[in-house]
Formats: sequence, C-alpha cells, structure tokens
Amino acid sequence: MRIVVYTGTSLSHHDAKKILEADYRPPVRRHDLTRIMKSSPDIIGIIDGIFFDSAAVAHREIIEAINSGITVVGGGSMGALRASELFSFGMIGVGRIYEMYSRGELESDDEVAVTFDPESMEPLSIPLVNIRFTLKRMQGSGTITEDQALAILDITRRLFYPDRNYQNIVLESVRKGLIREEEKEKLLGSLKMHEVDVKREDAVSVLNNIKNIHRH
Repeated sequence: MRIVVYTGTSLSHHDAKKILEADYRPPVRRHDLTRIMKSSPDIIGIIDGIFFDSAAVAHREIIEAINSGITVVGGGSMGALRASELFSFGMIGVGRIYEMYSRGELESDDEVAVTFDPESMEPLSIPLVNIRFTLKRMQGSGTITEDQALAILDITRRLFYPDRNYQNIVLESVRKGLIREEEKEKLLGSLKMHEVDVKREDAVSVLNNIKNIHRH
C-alpha cells in the first residue's frame, strides 16, 4: 500500500518515520495532489501546508483525489482546516484542532499558520492554537487567571503570525501594562514550562490513524 504524507513543520520527517513508514513530502502546496495522483497512492495524509496565497492546496484537488478512490486523512494544521471543510466529501479528520474547526471554535487559517525555514522545515514562530492550549494549562495550574489568559491570547492574536513567539508575547504584555517589567522572566518561564504543542500531538494522531487504516 502506497502512503504519501505532507508534513515537516508540525512533525519532522525524522520523527514521523519512527511512527509510520511512508513517502514523506514537505508541506503541501497547490497542484501537489494533482501531480501525486499520477503515481496512484492509496492513502494521502495532509498535516502541514502552505497558507495565505494562491499556493494553498485547493479543495478541488482533495475532492478529485477522494473521488478517484484515494483515502485522504487530515489533521494538525492545513490538514485539520481542509478536513473540517471537506468531511462531507469523505475527507477524514483527526485530532483536537480538527474538532475545534468542525465545531466553529476556530475559524481562521491564522490559528495554525507558522513561518518556517524552507531548508530544515523548522518552525520559526509559534501557532496561535498552541498558545491557546498553553494558556489553558497555565490557567489550570493557577499560574494565571482567566482574565490574564484572555488578555495574553488577545495580545498574541494581534501579532502578525510570523512574529508570534514567547519573547514578543512577553514584551507586548509589558507594553500593554498586563505585567510589570520585572515580571518578564517569570511569564517567559511559565509559558515555556506549560507549553502544549497540540499541532505535533495531532500530527502523531494522523499517522496513527493512517496506520490503523493500513492494518485493516
């Protein structure tokens, strides 16, 4: 059975190969599926993809793949977004981010978008959705209040997505008067200590889902 998976930023190819044997490709962009269909894969996994311009994978490409008999599984990032839009066409959605898009709790592409190094595919920013879960964990541990969590989330949302990192979130929190200058290191340490990488967790779920389909 031939399996092709588009990932790299949510989960590295090196780590992905430890979970599932597959043909791993960089984040999906427009026309990639049209090209890969010529080699007749059985399963396509979409985790990461290019956002915000004409390069994004088209809905039509995914529908064509499904209609040609290919199983398409999505989650984590672009895969979660497209699966929430195309589940009625037969795309399989996996993970917490997919569920949040499906329920309308997340709406924008901006929630999962990151900038990344084109060579290593290493993410250079933190996705907004990861910050949501990190703040929820901080709130649960009593590190911050609900009001503080909402305020930090709002600060993060207002940053342009390539500028979203802990350093900038902390600096903006000082600038907006949410915390004092002398509390910077404490907030930075808390964000790192409570970090939740939900995109990575969902990417692993996509691979395990494909593994189950493959088994059956």
